[in-house]
Amino acid sequence: MTQTVYHFGGNADHSDARQKDKTITGGKGANLAEMASIGLPVPPGFTITTEECLRYLDRGGDFAPELRDAVAKGVGHVEQTVGKTLGDAADPLLVSVRSGAAISMPGMMDTVLNLGLNDETVKGLAKTSGDARFAWDSYRRFIQMYSDVVLGIDHGLFEEALEIMREDNGFYSDTDMEAQHWEALVAEYLKIVEREQDEPFPQDVDTQLWGAIRAVFESWDSERAKIYRRLNDIPHDLGTAVNVQAMVFGNMGDDSATGVAFTRDPSTGEKYYYGEWLVNAQGEDVVAGIRTPQYLTKARREEAGADKPSMEEAMPDAYAELARVFDLLEKHYKDMQDIEFTVQQGQLFLLQTRNGKRTAKAALKMAVEMEGEGLIDRRTAVLRIDPMALDQLLHPTLDPDAPRDILATGLPASPGAASGKIALDADTAEQWANRGDAVILVRVETSPEDIHGMHAAKGILTARGGMTSHAAVVARGMGRPCVSGASGVSIDRKARTVRIGQAELAEGDVITLDGGNGQVMRGQVPTIEPELAGDFAKVMEWADEARRMGVRTNAETPEDCKTARSFGAEGIGLCRTEHMFFDADRIMAVREMILAEHEEGRRAALAKLLPEQRSDFEAIFEVMAGLPCTIRLLDPPLHEFLPADDGDFADLVEATGMDEERLKRRVAELHEFNPMLGHRGCRLGITYPEIYEMQARAIFEAVCAVKEKSGEAPLPEVMIPLVATKRELEILRALVDRVAEEVFAEKGTRVEYLVGTMIELPRAALMAGEIAEEARFFSFGTNDLTQTTLGLSRDDAGRFLGSYVDRGIFARDPFVSLDVDGVGQLVELAAERGRETDPKLKLGICGEHGGDPASIGFCEQVGLDYVSASPFRVPIARLAAAQAALRKA
Repeated sequence: MTQTVYHFGGNADHSDARQKDKTITGGKGANLAEMASIGLPVPPGFTITTEECLRYLDRGGDFAPELRDAVAKGVGHVEQTVGKTLGDAADPLLVSVRSGAAISMPGMMDTVLNLGLNDETVKGLAKTSGDARFAWDSYRRFIQMYSDVVLGIDHGLFEEALEIMREDNGFYSDTDMEAQHWEALVAEYLKIVEREQDEPFPQDVDTQLWGAIRAVFESWDSERAKIYRRLNDIPHDLGTAVNVQAMVFGNMGDDSATGVAFTRDPSTGEKYYYGEWLVNAQGEDVVAGIRTPQYLTKARREEAGADKPSMEEAMPDAYAELARVFDLLEKHYKDMQDIEFTVQQGQLFLLQTRNGKRTAKAALKMAVEMEGEGLIDRRTAVLRIDPMALDQLLHPTLDPDAPRDILATGLPASPGAASGKIALDADTAEQWANRGDAVILVRVETSPEDIHGMHAAKGILTARGGMTSHAAVVARGMGRPCVSGASGVSIDRKARTVRIGQAELAEGDVITLDGGNGQVMRGQVPTIEPELAGDFAKVMEWADEARRMGVRTNAETPEDCKTARSFGAEGIGLCRTEHMFFDADRIMAVREMILAEHEEGRRAALAKLLPEQRSDFEAIFEVMAGLPCTIRLLDPPLHEFLPADDGDFADLVEATGMDEERLKRRVAELHEFNPMLGHRGCRLGITYPEIYEMQARAIFEAVCAVKEKSGEAPLPEVMIPLVATKRELEILRALVDRVAEEVFAEKGTRVEYLVGTMIELPRAALMAGEIAEEARFFSFGTNDLTQTTLGLSRDDAGRFLGSYVDRGIFARDPFVSLDVDGVGQLVELAAERGRETDPKLKLGICGEHGGDPASIGFCEQVGLDYVSASPFRVPIARLAAAQAALRKA
């Protein structure tokens, strides 16, 4: 039978390759085994594999019978190594029970510390440790955490009891409390548990252990974990491992401590030890933001002007050992490490290491510097950077010369800048963001339950917590600016107000955050455009050397074209001409054309539009001179241009002189029950060829004008949309060729051009070999191809697609990432059949999937020539295309 429980530490055998496979033992379990195998100080323990989690969930919440024996052996391994027994009243073993997924999900799943304490073992712990305060503090922590995680009791009830205890005794912090206070608080906690669940807190340690294992398994399917996976494109079928490990204690006095550290700065990428620690504390105190931690190094403490000593100063020997471990782990894993550690009475223990989450700026700097150090090669540097993370760098930052009304300053926990309305809870943030408002989530500290609000917000501000708190780690992973530990922030939840420094603000007031320096400002501060130089430019240079596919942009304005070119676009993959028709100065002529009942009337209206359309194309072609430009002829159904209210009808009556009733009757005649499958795309060109004639003339007149002015013309690629048959394309290609010849004759010059089609219907994909007889290029319109293949409306499917993704029906939203198995099969088939007819057929993709890294990887696999993305996604597409080529090589 396959082994599903693995031991680590002590005399455990770490030779089984499965134990270091993150898909089997999770990132935490695999790395604990790896660290133990290279001789680092890891407390002993055992890992229950992800397979057991999935089996438990498949069995409806029932453990496999053989798991109990395997866990018992695991507990025996820990007991033998430590020399203590779980549940021994005289000298108890205590353990932690932690989750550990294959892909890091910080704070999303459950943990229980100090397991094994009860009314008897706490006395044994007090005696053997010689520190009753430590023992009762550990017991109250265990009751609170176990009650929250396993029993589902509101942790706020315990926090309230703790606050009352502090106030009654005049204590400022937890460290002021003595053994008798913690013992009294334990009694209160036990009363809370019995009151809330009508039965006492479990005293049997075996019951405690299996309750914690059950809770960790079930936390894989918690709402916050599902949201995090959906936001970060993590598959739902991986499961989590469970790590049971002997406790080491950072709360055993002033020679004990706990901390979180990174081998490089995860915000900037600079090469220095970065982290925080707390003396006489446990790990949850650091990451939960309950206490504001101290700096790890003397240099960072002095730079911040902090008074409390750094670990380097207070515990020089433990710090020196930690620094040695930092260097060893970074060289071993060849990446920046995120490390959790505990110092117990002067001795260092490592509880976790993992590749640290980082901002895009830091990722670029680390990749370039590690390549320069010889730690990694150039291929690894390019592959290491998450393409989507680049989005953090591609948007404006605060104008350094703009006035700033600074209200308070906190810790610069995640860089970037954002302005928005104050929202005091996650639900409000999400609601306001859904209605189109920019929001700043302001909390005392965030918790995993806030994940949906953090994603909806433009930035995050917390009153408590440090640089490694939940808010900071999750914000960095999301690319959200974050200011944490802003002590000048106090929130009145009842009044829905917040005091920031000396200012009293209401929920809904606008503030600005600068995550680079920790400033919180009143109102909205102006921004400036980003400069993409330095490390960014170097990585893009490496990416361009590696990629095979071209990268174009979807753009229809000169401004978008300039932005895209500055980001490295190599042409236009989709110019939607209908967007030009909606201009207020033109919409009336468009409506006149649509409502005309005869060709003569339509041509008269189109004559008004021709110079406007030509001017549009000239402006675009001037920016894109020398590059290919794919221009899609009119695509949407005509009803989209028609008036919807009486005021618009009155304006149209005045402009056209038509009778209002006649106009309304004509609008009713054009109404379609399912317009996205109706009279649109090439069907308009077939029935109203004068529309496509005008557009073709505008294109060729514009390209000739640009050629004359600049001496360099773009390569226009005239794209016929929604083709289902070869005959449609044959008719409309002849129309475009005829108009081109007319313009060339009139202008006395010629330009190269192509005529092709957008493949967005299943029939077109199936008949691609035949259609390629008339097309010089195919551009896959995967937005509509997804709609027509799956029978989904992208305008309406959002109501239920989240449920489909959560239940594993779709791995991802098919409008965000291409459905490779279904829609992708049509793309591959069309590419093969098209090139069988014409080996030189140019193939590209211009739907929203052209900016999605996973979809770009598929495009590389099927041999497309280019992808096209929105301007701000061009660098993302360049990097993703390079990674796809490197992985295929």
